[in-house]
Amino acid sequence: MSQPSPAGPAPSEEAPQITPGPRTLRAFYQVLVNTALANVTSSYLWFSLTFWVYLETQSVLATAIIGGSYMLLVAVFGVVFGVIVDRMKKKAVMLLSSIVTTSAYLVSGAMFLAFPESALLDWTGPWFWAFAGVVLIGGVVENLRNIALSTTVTLLVPGDRRDRANGLVGAVQGIAFMVTSVFSGLSIGLLGMGWTIAIAVAATAVALIHLLFVPIPERGVAHVEGEVAKGFGFRGVIPAVMAVPGLLALVLFSTFNNLVGGVFMALMDPYGLTLFSVEMWGIILGITSFGFIIGGSLVARFGLGKNPVRTLLLVNVGIALLGMTFAIREWWWLYALGILVFMALMPIAEASEQTIVQRVVPFEKQGRVFGFAASVESAAAPVSAFLIGPVAQFWLIPYMGSPEGQNTFGWLLGDGEARGIALAFVGASLVLLLVVLLAFVSRPYRELSDAYAAAPPSLQVAGADEGDGQGTDAGSPVAAPVDEDNLRSGLR
Repeated sequence: MSQPSPAGPAPSEEAPQITPGPRTLRAFYQVLVNTALANVTSSYLWFSLTFWVYLETQSVLATAIIGGSYMLLVAVFGVVFGVIVDRMKKKAVMLLSSIVTTSAYLVSGAMFLAFPESALLDWTGPWFWAFAGVVLIGGVVENLRNIALSTTVTLLVPGDRRDRANGLVGAVQGIAFMVTSVFSGLSIGLLGMGWTIAIAVAATAVALIHLLFVPIPERGVAHVEGEVAKGFGFRGVIPAVMAVPGLLALVLFSTFNNLVGGVFMALMDPYGLTLFSVEMWGIILGITSFGFIIGGSLVARFGLGKNPVRTLLLVNVGIALLGMTFAIREWWWLYALGILVFMALMPIAEASEQTIVQRVVPFEKQGRVFGFAASVESAAAPVSAFLIGPVAQFWLIPYMGSPEGQNTFGWLLGDGEARGIALAFVGASLVLLLVVLLAFVSRPYRELSDAYAAAPPSLQVAGADEGDGQGTDAGSPVAAPVDEDNLRSGLR
C-alpha cells in the first residue's frame, strides 16, 4: 500500500481529530438515532404533502413539479451545504439543520391556519407554491444534516468498518421511511393536513431538543492546508473531486442514474395511488420499506466486498431489470414486490458511493465532495421529473388508453388504467441498463477501482487522541490523509 507524500494536504495543526474507536462508535450510534428521528419528521411531512396534493388535485403534473422542485433545491444548495459542513463542527451543522427545519414547519402551520384549504390546493395560484415551498425548504435543509452524517462516519468509525456503518445508516433510514410511509398515508386519510403539520412540528422540536444532549467528540474544524479558515472556499470543490482519478466519472454516473430516477420519483406515487387507497398505499410503502432494512442490514453484516465500485454498478443492473418488470402488469402484488426489492437495493448503492468517497477523499474535504455530488446528482432528477410529468399527463397516459397504444404495447404491458406510467418505467429502465453496461467497460471504472484498492483504510488523523489509541482494530491503523498527487500516480 502506498504511503502519503509529506507534501500532501493535511488537517491543520489547530484541529487534530481523535482516533476512531469504541468510545467514538458509541457516539456514532447516538448520532444515528437522532438522525433517524429527524428524518422521520421531514419525510413524514414531505410524503404527506405529496399524498394530499395528488388526492385533492388528481394532477400528476402537480406532484411531478413538487418532486422536481425538491430535487432542484437539493441541487442548488448541495455545494453550499457541503462547504458549510467542512467549515463548521458537525454537531453545530446538525443543530443548524434542525433549527431551520423546525422554523419552516412552524411557518407552514401558520400558513395553513391563515388561508383556506381551497387557496392552498389551487396549484395554479401563488399560495399553493408558497405553502409547498416552505415545506420543501424544511425537508431540503435536512440534507445538510445528512451530508454531515456522511463525514461523521469518517470521523467516528474505524476505516475497515465504514462500509458496515454506512449499511447501518441505510437500515436506520429504512426504519424511518417505513414509519413515515405508514403514518403519512394514515395521517392524511384520517386526520387531514392540518393535524399532520402539527404532528410534524412537535416531532421536529423533539429531535432538536434530543440533539442538544448527543455528544460528537470533535476537537475542532479540520482545515485544508493553505486554506483560509474564514469564508467558504468554493474554489476548492472541483479540485477535491478531480484529485481522485475516476471520482468525477462516479459522480456523473450517479447523475445519470438520478436522471432516470426522476421518472420513478415523479410517477411512483400516482401509480401506487391508482392501485390503492391513500391509507393502503401508505401501509404498502411502510411494509415494502423493510427492503431498506434488509439491504442496509446485509451491508452492515457482510460489507460491500473488495470493490464497492463494482458493487455499485451491479446494483444498478438489478435496478434497471427491476424497473422493466415491476409494472409490466397492473397487479398490486407485483408492484409491491418490486418496490420491496428496489428499496433493498438502494441502501447498497448509497453505501457503496459513500464508502468510496470516505476512503479516497481526505476528511477535511469530504463535506464539499459529498455536497458537490449531491448538487450535481440531484440536478438531474428535476429535469426528468419536470419533463415526465407533462409527457405522462398529456401523451403517455392518453396514448396507452387508446386503441393504437394498446395495439402497439398491449402485448408487453397488458390492460389497465396506468399503462402509460408503466411504459415510462420500462423506457427509463432500458436506458439505465445500457448505460450501466457501458460503464463496466469504461476506463474511469478501472481507475476508480484501482484507487480504492490502493488508498489506506483511514484518511485522517493528525494528533490522535492518546487516550483512545486502542480504538482501531488491529490491522487497520489510522493513517495520515491521502496525498492527492500520490493518488494520481497510477492508483486507478
